[in-house]
Amino acid sequence: MGGTESGNAIADVLFGDVNPGGKLPVTWPRAVGQVPIYYNHMNTGRPPEAANRYTSKYLDVPWTPQFPFGYGLSYTQFKITNLQLSAQRIRPNGNLTVTVDVENVGKRPGDEVVQLYTRDIAASMTRPVKELKGFQRVTLRPGEKKHLQFVLTPEHLGFWNREMRFVVEPGEFKVMAGSNSEDSSFFSIWIAWIAGSGAFRPTSGRSSCSITTWGGASPRSPSPSRFPSGP
Repeated sequence: MGGTESGNAIADVLFGDVNPGGKLPVTWPRAVGQVPIYYNHMNTGRPPEAANRYTSKYLDVPWTPQFPFGYGLSYTQFKITNLQLSAQRIRPNGNLTVTVDVENVGKRPGDEVVQLYTRDIAASMTRPVKELKGFQRVTLRPGEKKHLQFVLTPEHLGFWNREMRFVVEPGEFKVMAGSNSEDSSFFSIWIAWIAGSGAFRPTSGRSSCSITTWGGASPRSPSPSRFPSGP
């Protein structure tokens, strides 16, 4: 229910008087058979492959949603580039600064919501394939570019273990930035920890990013209110 002025608001968007910038706070399914469907699902032992019918997917509809979490339309286009980390490794109680550039490459002013996601590659418990850790909404004129900064803390990298203790386990984390949770142009970097070498080196053939935490004491439990609920 949009209220008494919803008709005027919708007309302004349809006729281009206002450039929309909202994002979906849910994942929108293609068919009711996909429900429940959400972006932060657990990994499967048989990831979907279009040419392999014995992987985890449907036979009669695509496995992807109609509209992914964080999706939204605009009358202009944005480009997200230059994802960088302030460090290649941190301690479990340390912070990590993530920076990314967003540019309006269209012909109209508009708002973009840049979304930051992480993935814990391997842990003592199954972890989601992707988790929203932050977002920023920016207004850009045509051709304008802004440099955004996010800070990842132990609260963003930990989880509640089997003993119901909040822990940050040593390991590798993938860091991603994009305009929605299934952005085909997701910009990320991947730096792999090579066991026994004592150094990082980029993994060839990937366009993704990760950090490795050292061993150490777990930080305090987080306040749930500090976690983002959606763009």
